[in-house]
Amino acid sequence: MARAHALLTAPRALLRLEGAAMLSVAVALYGVHGGNWGLFALLLLAPDLSMLGYRGGATVGAAWYNAAHTELVPVALGAVGLAGGHPAVFLVALIWGAHIGLDRALGYGLKYPDGFTATHLDGPATPPAQAEAAPQRARREGAA
Repeated sequence: MARAHALLTAPRALLRLEGAAMLSVAVALYGVHGGNWGLFALLLLAPDLSMLGYRGGATVGAAWYNAAHTELVPVALGAVGLAGGHPAVFLVALIWGAHIGLDRALGYGLKYPDGFTATHLDGPATPPAQAEAAPQRARREGAA
């Protein structure tokens, strides 16, 4: 029981396990639906092109990266593909979901604008309460 509690109170480990599960399910569904494995290999890392956004700075980079790495878009795309009878769209959504699952399993998460290594798996580099207090503290110190 202590081991279960240890795992259930370790969000980073849980998020990594969720990622591994998402990757496994996406790969299995891709195979069941007859996806082309060459296309899978070709597109698996395509969402990482969003890292080019970091050329515009940390905030722009985080926005681009997060837009390509949130589960919302491939889930919506997969639903449209299934509901609309577009198997190719569904298969692309599975590849995209597999990529996100792989990233999470490896410990890569959604980015904070603090920098590339500040992710939702670890929390922001500056905890929100401290970040909000910093300008107030600076004003007080400047006024003193």
